[in-house]
Amino acid sequence: MKNLKLKSARALKDLSQDDLAKAVGVSRQTINAIEKGDYNPSINLCIAICKELGMTLNDLFWEAE
Repeated sequence: MKNLKLKSARALKDLSQDDLAKAVGVSRQTINAIEKGDYNPSINLCIAICKELGMTLNDLFWEAE
């Protein structure tokens, strides 16, 4: 499932995929794959992304039923 919440949060901070990737220590392709739903990041990467975007795990990675 696509992670549109991550994409939206990144856009609100005016960050490109590359900007976010560099900030959390991964490739742009990794951020792209997470947003497309093709990759499930580790909890450590999820936390790093949340910290960078000022969001919580629930905000970005919890799927509503």
